Amino acid sequence: NSMRKLAFVCLAALLIGACTTTPQSKSRVFFIEPKDDANVGQEFKVVMGVEGMTVKPLGDMSPNTGHHHLLINAENVPNGEIVPVDKPTQYMHFGKGHTETMVKLAPGKYKQTLQFADGAHRSYGESMRSTLSVTVK
Repeated sequence: NSMRKLAFVCLAALLIGACTTTPQSKSRVFFIEPKDDANVGQEFKVVMGVEGMTVKPLGDMSPNTGHHHLLINAENVPNGEIVPVDKPTQYMHFGKGHTETMVKLAPGKYKQTLQFADGAHRSYGESMRSTLSVTVK
């Protein structure tokens, strides 16, 4: 009976470990373009960078890999939670492994956040997030 309990505890620990998303300690995500507080046109280029991890397409669950998400005036996605797919104007997914895109926005001030997530769209959380502001003219 105690062996069953021990086996259950071990299995639960393994499953919990398999469900968490933890990047390497020196990993980071960042904007190459635009720069923080940039003034941009209504269509502008966004170039996304990552260090310490490898960009892979959606579905690839290899360790230390993932893909970019661009959040525009959107709520941050906590570690382990799925990046929403039902709000494409706020949560842009780059599941094919893209590292750059053209963005079209109406004039105004915007908060843009890069969020790196695993092959199942599970956020790596704050450690793999970078935010900046742009003003669209």
